[in-house]
Amino acid sequence: MTAPLIDSIGWTLLHFTWQGLLIGCTCAVLLALMRNTRPEYRYNLACAALLACVLWPAAELTLRLHDGGAGAAAMRLDDQVIGAARGGDAGLAAWLQDQLLWIVGFWSVCAALLALRMAAGLAWIGRAGDAPPAGVEWQARTARMAAAFGVTRTVRLRVVGNLDSPLTIGWLRPLVLVPASLMSGMPADLLEALLAHEMAHVRRFDYLVNLGQNVAEIVLFYHPAVWWISGRIRIEREQIADDLAARHLGEPRRLARALSELERLQFSAHHLSVAANGGDLVERVRRLVKPGRQALDWRAALPALGLAAACFSLYAHAADERAGATPALATTRPVVDFSSCPKPVWPASSLKAGHTGTVTLGFKVSASGRVTGSRVKASSGHVPLDEAARAGIMRCQFKPGTHKGKPAAAWMEMQYIWSLSD
Repeated sequence: MTAPLIDSIGWTLLHFTWQGLLIGCTCAVLLALMRNTRPEYRYNLACAALLACVLWPAAELTLRLHDGGAGAAAMRLDDQVIGAARGGDAGLAAWLQDQLLWIVGFWSVCAALLALRMAAGLAWIGRAGDAPPAGVEWQARTARMAAAFGVTRTVRLRVVGNLDSPLTIGWLRPLVLVPASLMSGMPADLLEALLAHEMAHVRRFDYLVNLGQNVAEIVLFYHPAVWWISGRIRIEREQIADDLAARHLGEPRRLARALSELERLQFSAHHLSVAANGGDLVERVRRLVKPGRQALDWRAALPALGLAAACFSLYAHAADERAGATPALATTRPVVDFSSCPKPVWPASSLKAGHTGTVTLGFKVSASGRVTGSRVKASSGHVPLDEAARAGIMRCQFKPGTHKGKPAAAWMEMQYIWSLSD
């Protein structure tokens, strides 16, 4: 990766710590207010929150990678944070800037491992399609149930020995896997109730949403708000499937009895699949047997409040450091050695075309005084002039800035004015 790319990805990941907290807290408050509404509404809200967790950093990263005015708007936040070139307190921020390579590297390795785990799960799903089919009678029941749910695709039923709960995979060719132990040990009416739950997942294409959740969890694995929101999506999804299955059966208590049977099994978690044992099983049984209004439980908000308190504490600590900083510990700016800077070479194509303009560069000066990264914050309007200015600043030598008396990396700004009037 190039230095600008590492900076862009690193600061995007760091900024998502507060962005994800904001989205998570907002989602938690809204879900608490919507606790007695239909699960479909809460499900849609949680899905929107998870989508926001993906789109916000994606949009910011796009702006950061864009050389020009649009990119400058997205860079304002970290430019304010890493104020080493402006004389503010930049101890933590300067340290984070120096650690961006490690941060991005750690994120890349962990995301790659989680992606491999997901790939292994997909491979397992592919092999599950070769499991032996259920009997003719059960396949016929499944077909009638699919028609009753309005599912026009053929739903296959397979029997698997190493499962503890039915689960649904696939969307173009949906496949319901049933443990062999349930086929032989569970009463037919209760097993049919569990299959109705799985058919609700097929009807709603929940498998696709679950795959999207896994992708979000891989990319943003380091933020607890993402996992919490994704968990709420799964809880609400199971309640929706329970409601659909109960309406189809006309007997909510039969589905509750079937779920109670599963409580005696050792549940397996297949995160790439949608299974009947998802969500809080006891709460689902209680909800089916005795539905009622839920009281507000503020204990559920304690984790989010704790994260918010930690962020405010960190901000207050940084503010106190800025207020208490003495001149002896002030951060000094790097100073350029103009004798080391060759005059930028005017691109032949731009010179021939008579292009002029002013380009504003942001660049990082390391503790050794070398320029280790640069980016165009305001374009001249001509890419060759922008790149020539970037190439010129990379050859300059600086007297490094200091923080608390020690050389420290810092970001600076400089303008190149390309003019033909001289």
